[in-house]
Amino acid sequence: MDKSKLTVLFASPRGFCAGVERAVEIVEAALKRYGPPIYVRHEIVHNRYVVEGLEAKGAVFVEELDEVPDGAHVVFSAHGVPKSVPAEAQRRHLLYLDATCPLVSKVHRESERHHREGRQVILIGHSGHPEVEGTLGQLPEGAIVLVEDVAQARTVKVDNPTRLSYATQTTLSVDDTHAIVAALRDRFPAITGPKQEDICYATTNRQLAVKEIAPGADALLVVGAPNSSNSNRLVEVAERAGCGRTMLVQRALDLDWDWLDGIERLGLTAGASAPEVLVDEVLAAIRERYDVEVEEVTVTREDIEFKLPRELVVA
Repeated sequence: MDKSKLTVLFASPRGFCAGVERAVEIVEAALKRYGPPIYVRHEIVHNRYVVEGLEAKGAVFVEELDEVPDGAHVVFSAHGVPKSVPAEAQRRHLLYLDATCPLVSKVHRESERHHREGRQVILIGHSGHPEVEGTLGQLPEGAIVLVEDVAQARTVKVDNPTRLSYATQTTLSVDDTHAIVAALRDRFPAITGPKQEDICYATTNRQLAVKEIAPGADALLVVGAPNSSNSNRLVEVAERAGCGRTMLVQRALDLDWDWLDGIERLGLTAGASAPEVLVDEVLAAIRERYDVEVEEVTVTREDIEFKLPRELVVA
């Protein structure tokens, strides 16, 4: 039986970013240096395949430090943690490694600087996301106000309209964030922002690549986890860029072949916490059913690397 022809528009960049690679390497290096178990507070990154792979090597994932026994080694996830977490680890003499993405740490430092200079911080982000919880926890209660959308930006109450700054979660929609910032600037002309964009390079690049392929795709697949902010933003970006038939899948088993019926041009990308092996798995499953021609669409090249903590660098 002849296979239907299918052109796959392969977005690049896609998948793992430097912050995710560093976080996973920290857990793997800690397991090699100290031996299992290595406890990890929260999912190291939002991807079950990655988490289960590390569990098989001896990582134990917990939500809070009270689940970690005294004297154990613990890693903080790439999303960052409130200051109370390392303080508690020190109090209990836990040996901890911080896998917070350096670009998230940058947001933390900026927020602290604004606070020292007497400005209240408006944080643009999603309530309940671990990165947002970590950033909120860098300063005393009330020093940071969370804004999730344009509507909230138009109504948020602040202490002093002339002493304000804003920061953002690193994995937001670039377009949505610009709209929220514009609304804040309309209300508070004196508000100051980061010297460099808080939304990370990887989030921006993956959204740009999706915008490039979405208009020419009949449907688009995003490989990523349902609790991954950057992956969900890619779905939204694709829909807004002209591809109304967009689906988030964790791996090949999630593919809905009826949903793909009649497609001639399929976009394919992956969120920053999805490893390339899952993208390969999805593409291989598609090749089994279709006569596939791949068109790689590259909007930029990435060469950023982040160093491991000194404790894990072999002399």
